[in-house]
Amino acid sequence: MRTTKIALFKGKKIRKTLFQDEWWFSILDVVEVLAETSTPKTYWAKMKKRDKEMSQSFPFWEQLKLPASDGKNYLTDCANTEGIFRIIQSIPSTKAEPFKRWLAKVGYERVQEIENPELATKRTRALYKAKGYTDAWIEKRMRGIEIRETLTNEWKNRGIKEDPEYAILTAEISLAAFGMTPSQYQKFKGLKKENLRDHMNDLELIFTMLGEASTTEIAKNKNALGFHKNKSAAREGGGVAGKARKDLEKRSGKKISSRENYLQAPENKKRLKHK
Repeated sequence: MRTTKIALFKGKKIRKTLFQDEWWFSILDVVEVLAETSTPKTYWAKMKKRDKEMSQSFPFWEQLKLPASDGKNYLTDCANTEGIFRIIQSIPSTKAEPFKRWLAKVGYERVQEIENPELATKRTRALYKAKGYTDAWIEKRMRGIEIRETLTNEWKNRGIKEDPEYAILTAEISLAAFGMTPSQYQKFKGLKKENLRDHMNDLELIFTMLGEASTTEIAKNKNALGFHKNKSAAREGGGVAGKARKDLEKRSGKKISSRENYLQAPENKKRLKHK
């Protein structure tokens, strides 16, 4: 499953995605920052018109799916580090040199992570720690990431296409586990573009992990091949978590799903106030 992230340059968001083991950046985001324009699409179109090399795609740039402001993924013009350097040369900007240094650092970090995957894990942990999450929560979140990667690797080996089939199967697990699809869960918590799992409490993360780990186990044991059989496995796996969730709710007298965003929970607000 392709990894997509948001990088920040002087407070401005630059969308990036892993493609062919390197970061590819949104050209429109880069143009908007460097050219300081409110119409990056028009600026980029004029650049392509002026320069024949820019009017052609790969190896200079590719169309890759990136999340937009509405939360959906769309094909977006992207370039790797080499391609972005080419764009920088064509845009007169006082930000060119600091942007080059920033780009080199971001690209180098990815090279380090490929050579030593533990670095990526350490950076993720450090990021969550800086945001104020507890060590206990971080451990669950990191374990959840591993379980999710195991599941998506299993799907890939069983003939599932990343987009949109991964999203459909994930929705089946969530619906069976929590009675809500991920998009419905986001609305339930009052989220927009934020990562849903980053705003789950400990028990929500645990039942998410149970649903995905169960789905992996069922798909393997039943040798589920193709979309429809894996959709059935996703329902069953999510159902395992759903039954366990309902049982705990009955015994504890408290709902597992919470409208609170994790860092807005009272105990975390209090802790962050004294940091």
